[in-house]
Amino acid sequence: MANENGGVFSDLFIAVGTLAQNIADTLANGVASATSIVQTCTDLCATIITSTANTAIQIIQGVSTAVTSAITPKK
Repeated sequence: MANENGGVFSDLFIAVGTLAQNIADTLANGVASATSIVQTCTDLCATIITSTANTAIQIIQGVSTAVTSAITPKK
């Protein structure tokens, strides 16, 4: 069971090192996933804000046109 070159301690260090690497990889993948989720939410919020601003501008333009039409003397 023990590694011929290093014995039981070598096997133990290899096992612990592998576990540590797996944990580090899992954490890195979790950070990458969290970053992706944050980016998606940021993009969604930007889209919502842009759409809301565009709608508000269209409403203001419509109201402005209606007011201008109402106060312009008819010929």
